[in-house]
Amino acid sequence: MKSIGFLSFGHWANHPSYETRTAGDTLLQSIDLAVAAEQIGLDGAYFRVHHFARQLASPFPLLAAVGAKTNKIEIGTGVIDMRYENPMYMVEDAGAADLISNGRLQLGISRGSPEQVIEGWRYFGYEPAEGETDADMGRQKALAFLDKLSGVGFAQPNPQPMFPNPPGLLRLEPHSPGLRNRIWWGAASNATAVWAAENGMHLQSSTLKFDENGKPFHIQQAEQIRLYKEAWKKAGRQHEPRVSVSRSIFALVNDMDRAYFGQQGKASDSFGYIEANQRAVFGRSYAAEPDKLIKELATDEAIQEADTLLLTIPNTLGVDYNIHVLSSILEHVAPALGWR
Repeated sequence: MKSIGFLSFGHWANHPSYETRTAGDTLLQSIDLAVAAEQIGLDGAYFRVHHFARQLASPFPLLAAVGAKTNKIEIGTGVIDMRYENPMYMVEDAGAADLISNGRLQLGISRGSPEQVIEGWRYFGYEPAEGETDADMGRQKALAFLDKLSGVGFAQPNPQPMFPNPPGLLRLEPHSPGLRNRIWWGAASNATAVWAAENGMHLQSSTLKFDENGKPFHIQQAEQIRLYKEAWKKAGRQHEPRVSVSRSIFALVNDMDRAYFGQQGKASDSFGYIEANQRAVFGRSYAAEPDKLIKELATDEAIQEADTLLLTIPNTLGVDYNIHVLSSILEHVAPALGWR
């Protein structure tokens, strides 16, 4: 059995073929999509976060709105770039969104990937300390965020406050119990996957990772997941770890599917560079008739290792078509692979 969710980049553009031509279209349709996904039995609604782009950015208003409109679907991100964040304010935002959803937030964070502008986090008022990299800064902010999510008081109260204080040091409010155990780390390398386990975060692994041995993508990703699970066990964590992988999977069941995605399936991975001197392996896309799709996916080792599968969706094609895409996987593919 697997938890199956969707992952939306939240694109929009004033293009005649797009159903999402404005930011408002994308935000409102994201809410509608999450509501409809819950109705067909999907387990998760996850959203990407990118700055300086015509894509979803600040996630918490959207997460809170989805939480208010739904009842049981998990709501998450994949991922929030911590280089851009104020950990203190983020604790408050995340706590509020989690309480609105009654404890359904599954928050994916990371040190971030290359963005639309050069060192965009500087425009947000942040820069690494002397001798540190932006990746160091992102990880340190993540640890600060995790620490304050615990709900332990740390701030000295004012002896003459506007409102009466409880005894002792004060914590950030609103506090949502249990949220600390529902934070995920987006890891592109084996080392950061191990680091995530050591710090008690679940693991998100996307459709690319750093190429560490030249093997096919799904094998490298499966190796990363096994290292993560070993590190989690070694750390002696009390709650169970979760692992998600993202995939582009399209079951071709009608002419519209074939028109959109009939040429999208890739028979192999690709290799390239996402940062200077950092070679990466990019996982293949899957697009085929259901019977062929089932055979291909059965050999994906990383999907087998993961408990959660996030299906990347073409959000620009609108809510109805995306629900068709997701329903096709649930109906024609998931049962045959034992996911349902």
